Amino acid sequence: MEIFATFDDSVFLEARDKVSVTLCPYHAKLCEPEWFCENTALNTDDPLEKQKIYKFRGDLAVRQGDHQKALDAYSSCQEWIADNNLTIRRDVLEGMARCCTKLGQRDRALDFADLLSKDVSNTCHLTSLLLLKVSIYQHFGAVGSKMSALQQLCSLLPFNPWHWYNLGQMCLQLLDSGRTTGSCSPERCESSEEQNDGGTEEQQREAAELNDNRIWLKACVCFIRTRLLLRILRQQQSSFVLQRTESTLQMTDEVLQRLSPKETTLHALTEVVSEDLIPEKMREDCQDGDSLASVCVQSFRERWWNKILLTGVLETDGLQTRTQC
Repeated sequence: MEIFATFDDSVFLEARDKVSVTLCPYHAKLCEPEWFCENTALNTDDPLEKQKIYKFRGDLAVRQGDHQKALDAYSSCQEWIADNNLTIRRDVLEGMARCCTKLGQRDRALDFADLLSKDVSNTCHLTSLLLLKVSIYQHFGAVGSKMSALQQLCSLLPFNPWHWYNLGQMCLQLLDSGRTTGSCSPERCESSEEQNDGGTEEQQREAAELNDNRIWLKACVCFIRTRLLLRILRQQQSSFVLQRTESTLQMTDEVLQRLSPKETTLHALTEVVSEDLIPEKMREDCQDGDSLASVCVQSFRERWWNKILLTGVLETDGLQTRTQC
């Protein structure tokens, strides 16, 4: 039996003399600040260079708050983007959607978001798209649509506490709005218009459920889920990340005290929303960045809401029950 490994004879041959290669000199391009704003910057036949110039101009205009100028620059940039450069195309389309939102052009903003959805191929793309839609719906007061988008984020990334927290905050704002302006606040009246605009079936269903009792229940659910997730994640955190978690946990506790669900309600809701919060299962189900072809996403209603309604907590607890008492 051979104890030592065998080596090929070529390993011990003398190294051949290496031929030196003369490299071409490299001259770095020196650019003045905001060089892309100069009129002469476009004096080039290179489409990639033109794409960069218009993109930089658009980004600078956004930073300066000139959204019409940014939109014009992004529109020009689109003409020079190569067909296979999906990253820049997505970035520019999102910029155009956000500019249209700031300019009050709702339909155009949603059209750009729809164009963006055609290139969605993984969960990161879909997350960015949903966050964009949330900002558009929030700007125009489309309550049902915004709630639907936030719930899709919770379904797509069920172990991200911040999507649950944002959904809970939205419910809380709706409750405050209802208490101060009556049964139909401007936001809620907008949701009725939204139904007439022919939104998706899910969006119309969410708009139809915008009553105080169900919003109260959804707020309770979201903050309970947020608290559970943050407590799990807190074990792995430190520094400013841990400080943010501790601060949010304190706010979550205060909100739940304010919503004041009964102990039986708290127990029933916690049981439903904690079913999938098993560390091993959470690692297996984490699908951040996965291809959409390999991802199976249950809707918010199927995964949690229908089960929550079946608990019957609204029959014994909620805002309407307390008013009757």
